[in-house]
Amino acid sequence: MEPFTIGLLALAGLLLLIGLRVPIGVSLIAVSFLGIWGIAGSLPAMSMLTTIPYSSSASWTLSSIPMFLLMGYIAYHSGLTRGLFEAARVWWGWMPGGLAIASLAGASGFAAVSGSSVACSAAIGRIAIPEMHRQGYDLRIATGSVAAGGTIGALIPPSIILILFGIQSNSNINSLFLGGLFVGLASLAFYIAAVLVVWARNPERLPRAEAHSMGDRWGKTLEIWPVLVLIIAVLGGLFGGFFTATEAGAFGAFMAIVIGLVRRSLTWGGFKESMVDTLLSSGGLFIIAVGANLFTRLVAMSGLSAEIGQFVEGLGLNSFMLLLLITLIYLAMGMFLEPIGALLLTLPLFLPLIQAHGIDVIWFGLLVAKLLEIGMITPPVGLNVFVIHSVARDYVRLEQVFAGIIPFLLADFALVLTMLLTRGLF
Repeated sequence: MEPFTIGLLALAGLLLLIGLRVPIGVSLIAVSFLGIWGIAGSLPAMSMLTTIPYSSSASWTLSSIPMFLLMGYIAYHSGLTRGLFEAARVWWGWMPGGLAIASLAGASGFAAVSGSSVACSAAIGRIAIPEMHRQGYDLRIATGSVAAGGTIGALIPPSIILILFGIQSNSNINSLFLGGLFVGLASLAFYIAAVLVVWARNPERLPRAEAHSMGDRWGKTLEIWPVLVLIIAVLGGLFGGFFTATEAGAFGAFMAIVIGLVRRSLTWGGFKESMVDTLLSSGGLFIIAVGANLFTRLVAMSGLSAEIGQFVEGLGLNSFMLLLLITLIYLAMGMFLEPIGALLLTLPLFLPLIQAHGIDVIWFGLLVAKLLEIGMITPPVGLNVFVIHSVARDYVRLEQVFAGIIPFLLADFALVLTMLLTRGLF
């Protein structure tokens, strides 16, 4: 059988296994191993199966992932992030739709110590949704704002998705983080605009909260000084060139532990929970990374990427049309796959096309991260929506949360279109 045919069968088998709910890491490893066996024989397949897991995991850059995860879990379990929504509420609650805006701002702050969409949504949702319910907010917009705000977690550094993209594409992580900060803040601005549009059409859905004095505002801000110190220290050191992304993760985890101990808010139980959560999350990510590296080898050996490249070239697509096609593919995949799996599944196929068209890889990584996070709030498998529903099931039905997402999805589409049309400026 021709290598290209084996590559196509492997790709079809991979999609079938994913459709059957087989974990994506296991699916990637199994299909890649069998495909390499079919192309090169059992010995090369066994050799890759024994060497790639170590070479993939023993990566200096990849070691930043468990460190950033540990930083986020320590910050969460020691209560460092608890006052973020309250601080945002006293500053912006008086504005039109102010509590929804405060939940978005709180999610952005949490993102800077977490890097996880789900963690952002769950942490902010537990505090913000009951408060918005008490103030008489339309719970569709209340829950939708928190679910959408959580997606900023994968854009603002430290972003696990951007780290994995940088490793797979051999891109500079610091450049990706700097761009991610810009796109994350742009997402926040577009989401705030969506809240203001909803308020302008029907002010009763998003009533203003009481205004607070400057003393109250600065008092609440001082209460969250630990997380502000953590964010400034990690991002300032990273962008200031004092340490690499990997060193930033280790430094951030160390700082989170020190701050938790100084404030006496980090207990032994919280530390153990943080370690267990970090190990479980890191283990799952590393298995997917091993599978992605095996799949990359299979794609190269089968000539699948070259054939796809020739097919796309035959279509005569310019750069904009190619990016539009890839955008639609990612939006469709986001409806069914979790972001990291979709990222590592597609990069071996899309990166050669992007490089052949002279598209900046850093900019493409930012676009992909944004597209993957849109998938976290799109039906039928919008994970953030289900997380918010689990937090607010006493207040709202699942279909109402999905309805509340619509203004924020429109804002996301507007931002993606803006990125596509202004690509030459990056």
